[in-house]
Amino acid sequence: MARIAGVNIPSGKRVEVALTYIYGIGLSSSRKILDGVKVSRDTRVKDLTDDEVNRIRTVINSDYNVEGDLRREVSMNIKRLTDLGCYRGLRHRRGLPLRGQRTKTNARTRKGPRRAVAGKK
Repeated sequence: MARIAGVNIPSGKRVEVALTYIYGIGLSSSRKILDGVKVSRDTRVKDLTDDEVNRIRTVINSDYNVEGDLRREVSMNIKRLTDLGCYRGLRHRRGLPLRGQRTKTNARTRKGPRRAVAGKK
């Protein structure tokens, strides 16, 4: 099991998919990384040599903002919005959708489970 950016990457999966287990790396950036270090997308993680793993690790560390740093940056951005008191910050604070979606129906992911209101019917 290879360890890249502090994440244990599953050894049975293809490298292209396994890299997406790292927070901040999706399928497209995974493909760019593998093309950059000249590693086949179809190889399994367990079949990678130490040299290939090190090349992937150096590219990710130098060019990509991943895991802890990225999580910290995102949380700081949200904190900045809430401190400013702008519309998006207020929506974050109240736990409501912030990109203009309807909330009369739907929005259950952000609002959480329904709470019964007495006398509604």
